Amino acid sequence: MPVSRRGGARNVPKYPRVARVNQLLQEVIAETIEDFSQDDSRLELTTVTSVEAEPNLQTAIVWIANLTSESAEALEEYRKKIQGAVASQVRLKRTPQLRFLQDQGVVHGGRIEEILRQLSTDGPTDSEEGKD
Repeated sequence: MPVSRRGGARNVPKYPRVARVNQLLQEVIAETIEDFSQDDSRLELTTVTSVEAEPNLQTAIVWIANLTSESAEALEEYRKKIQGAVASQVRLKRTPQLRFLQDQGVVHGGRIEEILRQLSTDGPTDSEEGKD
């Protein structure tokens, strides 16, 4: 644990600044996209799963679930407005440039669920389990 000059332990934050900024960016970006989705149907099922800002806050990757070509196009059109919303709602020295990417964890999770469903429907029946 870091120690101050006076010899006592400093108050160390429970998690780093970038993690707090990421959480705040996620909330602001999600709310802004939700507002835009009321007027633009391409953004209706768009969900922000997480945000990863660089430590220097020059860029931030916004991970999106259900990113289709239509929603990607809409997000690119609204990117500057979303960055403007971040700039006005979050007090940062600089506003990161946003990049929107498909959250592959959601895609892989959906594929795993599909495989598990197939296995449960194709699995052995009760009469086949008794035959040994």
